[in-house]
Amino acid sequence: MTESERAEQRATTMRRFRLLRSLRGDDPQHAALRAALIEDHLTYARHIALRYGGRGELTEDFVQVAYLALVKAVDNFDPERGTAFLGYATPVILGEIKKYFRDATWDVHVPRSMQELTRTVRACAERMTRELARSPKVEEIAARIAVPAELITEALVAMDSYTVASLDRPLRAEPGSPSLVDLLGGEDERLEAVVDRTALKPLIAALNERDRSILMMHFFQGMTQREIGARLGYSQMHISRLLASVLGRLRAALC
Repeated sequence: MTESERAEQRATTMRRFRLLRSLRGDDPQHAALRAALIEDHLTYARHIALRYGGRGELTEDFVQVAYLALVKAVDNFDPERGTAFLGYATPVILGEIKKYFRDATWDVHVPRSMQELTRTVRACAERMTRELARSPKVEEIAARIAVPAELITEALVAMDSYTVASLDRPLRAEPGSPSLVDLLGGEDERLEAVVDRTALKPLIAALNERDRSILMMHFFQGMTQREIGARLGYSQMHISRLLASVLGRLRAALC
C-alpha cells in the first residue's frame, strides 16, 4: 500500500468515526457502523496481541484481551482530537494486554530472538566499556555486532523486562508493608505524548532510508546536525533543511 493509499484509508476511517459520533446510540445505523469499525480492526488488534504476547498458553487470552480493548478504543475514540485512530487504539490495546499480563504472571514476555540479542548486546557493552573506559553508544554497539541500531535500542530496553514484579507485591516482608502501586503518583501529564509517538511509528517506517537515518541520528543518538552532515556527506545547512522537511511531513501526516 502506498503512502497516498494509507492516507486515504486514514481519512476514510476518520469520516466514519465522525458519522458514528453524530448518530444516536439507539440508531440501527450506529450499531452497524460500530460493528463494522470493530471488524475492520480485528486483524490489527490480533497482530498486536501476537507481537507482544508471543507464544504459549496465554496467547489466545492476549488476543481476547486485545479484542475487548479494541471495542473500548472504538467506543471512546474522539476523531476531533486530530490523532489517527490507530495512534489512539494502539496504546489502549497494549495497556490492556500489559495489565492482563501483570495479573497473570510476574514475568514480562520477551521473544526468544530478543533474549538472545539482549545477551549478545550485554556482553558486547560490557566488553566495550572496559575497552573504551566509558559506556559505548548505541551506534558503536551496532557497528561492533553488525545489528541495526533500532534493534540495539530494543535489546537495551528488554534488559529490564525479564523479571518485573507485580505492582501489588509488598516491598518488604514486614506486615503492612506498602506495595509499589501504593507509592505511585498521579496521572503522568506526558501520557498524552504516548499516543503521538505510537502514531509516528508507521510514518517513520515509511520514510526513505536517508530521512529515517537522519531522524534516528538526531533524536535517538543525540548527534548534532554538523555531525550528521559529516556522517552522510552533507553540509550542516542541508541537514537542517532535510530535517525540517521530514518533520513537516510527519506533522502533516498526523493531522
